[in-house]
Amino acid sequence: MNRIYLDYNASTPVDSRVLEAMMPYLTERFGNPSSSHEFGVACRTGLETAREQVAHILGCRASEIIFTSGATESNNMVLSGIAGAAEKASHIITSSIEHPAVLAPCRYLEKKGYRVTYLPVDRYGMVDPGDLEKAVTPETVLVSIMHSNNEVGTIQPIAELARIAAGRGIPFHTDAAQSVGKVRCRTDELGVDFLTVAGHKLYAPKGVGALAIKEGRGLQPLLHGAGHERGLRPGTENLASIVGLGKACSLAEASLGTEGPRQAGLGRRLLAGIKKAGIDAQVNGHPDKRLPNTWNISFAGYDAPTVIKALEGVAVSPGAACHGDSVEPSHVLSAMGTDASLARGAVRFSLGRETMEEDIDSVVALLGKRLRR
Repeated sequence: MNRIYLDYNASTPVDSRVLEAMMPYLTERFGNPSSSHEFGVACRTGLETAREQVAHILGCRASEIIFTSGATESNNMVLSGIAGAAEKASHIITSSIEHPAVLAPCRYLEKKGYRVTYLPVDRYGMVDPGDLEKAVTPETVLVSIMHSNNEVGTIQPIAELARIAAGRGIPFHTDAAQSVGKVRCRTDELGVDFLTVAGHKLYAPKGVGALAIKEGRGLQPLLHGAGHERGLRPGTENLASIVGLGKACSLAEASLGTEGPRQAGLGRRLLAGIKKAGIDAQVNGHPDKRLPNTWNISFAGYDAPTVIKALEGVAVSPGAACHGDSVEPSHVLSAMGTDASLARGAVRFSLGRETMEEDIDSVVALLGKRLRR
């Protein structure tokens, strides 16, 4: 059997059209975008075209886009930038199921004297807007809630949460690394002040990302140097990768209406096949408000390493943390209150553009052969 890749939430391949757009900026267009001669102007044009492309899919102005090295930097830029701009150690609100790229900076800020509230989630991984209302204090300087969860795919009610924050005059950030390119995700509709993008989650290269910053919102920069990216991200731009990100955003925007439904259909095919094979399994996450490509499935009576071993030649991710001989539930499933035995048997199947029906059928055949009782 050919190798099957079903770990697109971890990383995506670079689309051939993205690579084609990048190549000139790795060869003949090598100038510095800040230079005023023709070499620099040509590169500046590529940089600003990419900025327009990213802004278009996000529904914001090109002037509101800052290019970064990826989601981790973008998230840190917001969390540390807002905290650094505060006159004194204050209060931040986030959720208990955030990616480590948000949780780790929050833990760091706690050590610096900031107070952080981690909102609970329900059994579907959903934040209750009422809990946000109750958590806000006069000292709250930022709310950061992910748009969709990378493990279970649940999409949060970001527009409602952002309205609550705006009503109290509090900036709102959403880590949309897993959402951009998969579902409609626009700052003008969500009402957020900051939105994080990761290139390698939408068929662009690793090491490039973006942060949308609403006009009028200020941040203290993490780095200090020349005035690149509105003075927030100094250093000569990673131009080829930025051009790739811009192209990837254009391609993703063009296929949003077709690719999402197609992948959702493949996911339903996977679930139907598992059920037909007589395997006892359950889907984790919200049944409807979810990413179309993400299927976190718990296999009753098995732990994740056993399921992954059964799927020889198939790239998937465990929905549990493995430490030596022990398998511990992920922090996301634990926060959702998932039964520990089911959480330890959770595996994430995340589909992508290159996933076909025959891939799903091969996975179902393997599971049916090796897990069916």
